[in-house]
Formats: sequence, C-alpha cells, structure tokens
Amino acid sequence: MSLRSLLQACALAAGIGLIAACAPPVRTDTAAPDFDVVELTITRAHRAIASGRINCEQLTRHHLQRIDAYDQPRGLNAIIHINAGAIDRARRLDRQFAQTGRMRELHCIPVILKDNFDTADMPTEAGSIALRGSLPPDDAFMVRRLRAQDAIVIAKSNMGEWAFSPYETISSTHGETRNAYDLERVPAGSSGGTASAIAASFGIIGMGSDTGNSIRGPASHLALVGMRSTIGATSRDGIVPLLSNRDVGGPLTRTVSDAAIAFGVLAGYDAADPVSASARGRVKGDYRPWLQRDGLGGARLGVLRDLVDTATADAEVAQVMEQAIADLRKAGAVIVDPFDIPDFEQLSNATGFCSRFRFDLKNYLQSLGDAAPLRSLDEVADSKRYLPGSAQAMQWAMSVDGDPAAQDPPCVGVDGDPRRHRFLDAVVAAMESADIDAIIYPSWNNPPRRIGDHDSPHGNNSPVIAPHTGQPAITVPMGFTRTGLPLGLQLLARPFDEHKLFQYAYAYEQATRHRRPPAGFGPLR
Repeated sequence: MSLRSLLQACALAAGIGLIAACAPPVRTDTAAPDFDVVELTITRAHRAIASGRINCEQLTRHHLQRIDAYDQPRGLNAIIHINAGAIDRARRLDRQFAQTGRMRELHCIPVILKDNFDTADMPTEAGSIALRGSLPPDDAFMVRRLRAQDAIVIAKSNMGEWAFSPYETISSTHGETRNAYDLERVPAGSSGGTASAIAASFGIIGMGSDTGNSIRGPASHLALVGMRSTIGATSRDGIVPLLSNRDVGGPLTRTVSDAAIAFGVLAGYDAADPVSASARGRVKGDYRPWLQRDGLGGARLGVLRDLVDTATADAEVAQVMEQAIADLRKAGAVIVDPFDIPDFEQLSNATGFCSRFRFDLKNYLQSLGDAAPLRSLDEVADSKRYLPGSAQAMQWAMSVDGDPAAQDPPCVGVDGDPRRHRFLDAVVAAMESADIDAIIYPSWNNPPRRIGDHDSPHGNNSPVIAPHTGQPAITVPMGFTRTGLPLGLQLLARPFDEHKLFQYAYAYEQATRHRRPPAGFGPLR
C-alpha cells in the first residue's frame, strides 16, 4: 500500500469512528499555523489527526489560543475557567495514538462545559457567587462518558445565575456573556456562555442544560444545533439542578452530525439517576445511520400555528419560518399545515413550572460532602449573595419548602403529574391522528434582544411543550435576519424518537446550509 493510500485509509477509519488503519509519527512542534479550526467538525478533526496534518496537542492549543485571543479581548465573556490539565491530557492521547493507532469516538475533541456540570478538576459554581470555588468530588455522569471516549474538557463556560433566566446569561461570578453574532445582543440563557463559545469555535462540542429553554434557546440565538432529549434518555447526575423534574443536559454543536455523535456517547442508563432506567433498550448506541441527505423524504411534519402566528411574532422571523416550511417541502417532507392539538392553550397553561429548586439544590449540596460551601438555598437568601435581577426567582424558589411530591398538585415527573401526562397524551394523540412524525415551529418568534432590553417581545417557544411532556426537541439553524441575527427552527417528536429528529434536522441542514460563523472570530493570524 502506498503512503497516500495508507493515509487515506487512516482518514476514512477515523472519520467513521473506527480503529485507525495506521498511526503516523507524532509531530513534536507545538503549533500547526496553517491549520484552521474555525467551524471544525469531529470528523474533520479526526481525519486531520489520522493523516498527520495535526496532532492532539496542537489541536488543543489552537482552541485555547482562540479563547485567549478572542474571548475577553472582544468582550464576549463566554469562558470562565481553563482546564490546566488539558495540554497534558492531549499529550497522553498523542502517545496513545502513536502506540495503538486507535481513536475512540471523541478522540481529542475539545469540549466546553456549562458551569453547572460537575468536574473534579475545575470548580462548578452554577453561575452563583455562593458556590464560588466549589470543587465537586467527581465528574458528572455525562462528563465521565465524554472523557471515557477521550474527549478533552478544555474549559467551563459562563451561565445565568442558578440557570434562572432563559433570556440572558449573567452570573454573579463572572458577569454577562454576549452574543458572538452581535455583541450588543443577548445569547439567550442560561447556556449562553456555551453557545457563544461554540459559535466562535472555542471548542467543537458544547454542553448545556435545558429546564425550559436553555439548550434550544441559545442554540437558536447562535446558529447552532441544540438537542433537548427525552426526559430519561440521559442522566442528570452531577448537574446542578434547577428543577430536576424538567432538567435535561445535552450538546450544542455547529452541525447536526456532531450533535448526533455526541448524543450517542451521552445517552443511556445511569444507576445514579433512576429516571434514566427508561433509556434501557430505547436509546441508540449510534445515531449516525440516520444522518441521510434524503432523510426528509416522506416525513410528515406538522406546522403548529399556535406557536407560529402569535400576536407578537416578528414579521421577519415569520417570513423566514415560511421559507423553512417551503424548504422542508422541497426536500421531500409532507407538510401538514395547520397541525392542531385540541385544547392546546388550556393544556399548556395547566403545566406551569412548579417550585422545587430549594429541595433539589439541598440534595445536590449534600452530594458534595463536607467540602460543600453551603448547605441550603436558605443561606444564599439570608446572605443576599445573588444578583438583583435574580430577586424574583429567589423569592419564588424560597416560597416552597419540603417534599415536592407533597405539593398539591405534585411537583414531580410526567408519570406522577396528571397535568403533564394529559398534555403528553394530547400531543401524541394529535400526532397519531394526523400521522405526524414531528411538529415544527420557530424556537423564538423574535430575534435576539439587545443587552439590557427586558421589555421587547421575546417569542420564546421552547418552554411551551417539551419540558412539560418530556418529549425530545431539536433546534437547527433556519437562517438569519437581514442584519445577521441567527434564527432557529425547532422540531419536536414522540418520546425516544431522537433518531428521527437527527434524521430530519440533518436533511434540512444539508439542503439549506444556513450555518455560518460570526464575523470577528475568524482564523488566528
């Protein structure tokens, strides 16, 4: 076999996540100046490593250099902690690859974690000064899964204090994160730090959490792909809770393919989270087989006009949504328009977010052991160690104490809450009646707000269905406003139909190619 053929075999094997066919010599120089990591994907990174064009240490340094050059100098303020062990980890992976010629699924892929994912090697503060310096005893389950596949956690990202706000990302530890596409705009909340960081190519995989919006909202505002999975498809262990009966962790990426690869690593049962027992036999080990360019052929998609034609919807967003519907139809989808859910308004209004943060946080703090910097939310409230903008949320959280199951109605999961179960049954029944595979609507009916604007219509559709019914939903870029602000299309499916969401989102992404990087965060010179 010629050297050229050998390198091609390496690249192909790495690109599809299999054993590499060879291990080229590890480069000893610490920089590869001609290698551009802007918009880099998992597959392209693995092909570059397999071909010897770059090694893991160089790839890691490139991303860290971008953070250093762009984050604070540009006022983005997305990154709050750098992993001091990232380079050593990269060097170990280079030695491992040189010896074995093998790559795991996420070999050397740089990951940025939202500040509420436990890490034993970096503080986990949940955007709160009350948790400043808190060092958990171990990693969150999802973090362990990422590292087991040789991903490198390079940094932690800023988040909204305690994940309270869906509209902006402001922590009491590190201030406000801005939108990488317009620094005068918000990145939504509360995973806005992760979203702006991934949009600016500070990492390849970002991790966020979503109680009502906080993966899909920032994904929409930053032209990213964001997956909120079925409740139970993934573990919540080691994620600082907001409302554990609605919390979901998941990926934010620049492509559907990267999201699918990451999700295949993340999903599955965890004994530490009983709710994830429902994942057994229902999640896929690999979601890539559903990434097909013709994946929309024959798919039946229902346009939920209740979330499209709202009174405060921005006219330009509405126009982009209509174009998205036309593009889906052109790509082979059968569009059912309108798609109606009987008693939708009444059912959705009856499942409001009940207060259990005080209870859930106490359980989380107990998991930290003697090293916990506080024991309860009461200490935070009494000391007033929170942002003025969090006062109303704190009052709401402190208004309820005790076991959430004892509330009337109970503040529990879908199976134990008759209101939520009725809503899920109604949505699924309507989908069955119309033979619908997925429901579509804009993630937000209005563009990203300006920094400090709390009055303009926000148009946030993400909290309306999925958090209450427990269904999976994905956001994918659907275009930009005339001034360059990103907009997102959301697809919602039946429980554990994440594979269908990846299929439809991928086909739409490939047909439209809306994703583009933000100006001002180009290649380093």
